[in-house]
Amino acid sequence: MKRVILFIIALACFGNVFGQTDQTDENNLFMDPAAIEMRSKMTIPPYGLDKVKALIAKIIPEEDKEMTDAGTNAISAVDFKKLSLREKFTYTMIHAELYAQNCAIPEYQTQIDKKIFGTLLEGFNESSWSQRQTDFLQENRDSILKLIQESVARSKRMGVNYKHAIVELNGWQMIPFIIDYAKRTPKDKDALTLLLLLMKRGEYNEFIKSASFKKLYGEQSNYYSYLNYNKENEALIFSRALNYYNEKKSK
Repeated sequence: MKRVILFIIALACFGNVFGQTDQTDENNLFMDPAAIEMRSKMTIPPYGLDKVKALIAKIIPEEDKEMTDAGTNAISAVDFKKLSLREKFTYTMIHAELYAQNCAIPEYQTQIDKKIFGTLLEGFNESSWSQRQTDFLQENRDSILKLIQESVARSKRMGVNYKHAIVELNGWQMIPFIIDYAKRTPKDKDALTLLLLLMKRGEYNEFIKSASFKKLYGEQSNYYSYLNYNKENEALIFSRALNYYNEKKSK
């Protein structure tokens, strides 16, 4: 069902996306549902999961009075406050409280095993974390990063929601862990994307001045920009990210 819905949305929005795909060719201008599903897959934390799901099921969405097709989809302040830190983590990782209809297609390109993208897919489709949720992540930064490591070590999977949380928290301390995960999970090329985004967020000088940065984030780049995947590019990303980590750690 998820693939069918994505395909329908893709047909409706194709004209808009086509005008934005400067770096694609004709063979890449169609959607690969399996690739999208792989890149958009989330990791579901186990902490208080049944309790959190029960609270989410009782939510009554509130429409935004100033914006059409937008609103809030959140549990009450009382229920949120009663959750433990781990339960709030589960809630935030599986449910984004803000929603807004848009025409953004996750990805048209195929052959994702041969590409290192400059951006991550959105994990919640047309939803995003609220200020309350990002505040929770920031206020408990160290604990959240530890929970992510704990969860990934157990499940052997770093979902797109975890990757977005690491970027949100500027989790450069996790770089060695991410590199180790990337080496053990070679199919997850977005682990390399995560390293790129951390270096970008930290404005790491060696990366900012590189040809890779220009291609991925320069004036001619777009949502679909990517580097070709090969062992040389992978090794370069690992090396730069580790140098960035060591530089940050030494300060």
